[in-house]
Amino acid sequence: MFISGIQKFTAIDFPGKLAAIVFTPGCNFRCKFCHNPEFVLPKELAKIRESFISEKAFFAFLEKRQGLLDGVVVTGGEPTIWPDLEDFIRRIHDMGFLVKLDSNGNNPHVLKDFVSKGLVDYVAMDVKTILSSYNDLVGPWAKPDNISESIEFLKEDNVPYEFRTTFVREAHSSSVIDGMVELLSGASSFFVQGFRPGITLDPAFSNSKPFSEAELMTIADRFRLVVPVVSVRM
Repeated sequence: MFISGIQKFTAIDFPGKLAAIVFTPGCNFRCKFCHNPEFVLPKELAKIRESFISEKAFFAFLEKRQGLLDGVVVTGGEPTIWPDLEDFIRRIHDMGFLVKLDSNGNNPHVLKDFVSKGLVDYVAMDVKTILSSYNDLVGPWAKPDNISESIEFLKEDNVPYEFRTTFVREAHSSSVIDGMVELLSGASSFFVQGFRPGITLDPAFSNSKPFSEAELMTIADRFRLVVPVVSVRM
């Protein structure tokens, strides 16, 4: 398993749990507003390949955290693109840690398989936009039907989950937000996230004016009409 980074401690990324975060490189999306292009683009990944962390080092770190941490957040990039992800997560579970998986939902068969096997204890799925706008915003590898399948699967409450969206002024018009409200109707929880300008995969987004906190609160209120638990992350 390729590991591009580790955050040794977080009290906020795995709800109600103390956790570490492990980052996997590479992604099947090319989100224009992505602020980590070095973890997404193959050319950029090649530049940092020598700094990747070995599985041996990662699991040695976890051994020292047994009894101190509740779980591990597996994030990316997009973890589900890696064929050895199941074995990696199973090994984490076998050490007594809970696992939270962050995913873009483009591989619903992986989500369903892992949930059915009891390998993930919490899923956070990034919902980028309305289905009809996915390919324009995140690239040709996005499969809107797969995104929809993942959303509907998680809505069945087979595993604790959250949906989350980073709202960008240029990508999320009022009509797009209306469509997303309809798309996520019936979900149990949703997080409205603020965009931070800076380095982005598409330079056109680097100077985007972010939504204000008040505007994000207004967006959250629109989702509260159809989702019982909605929070704002700045």
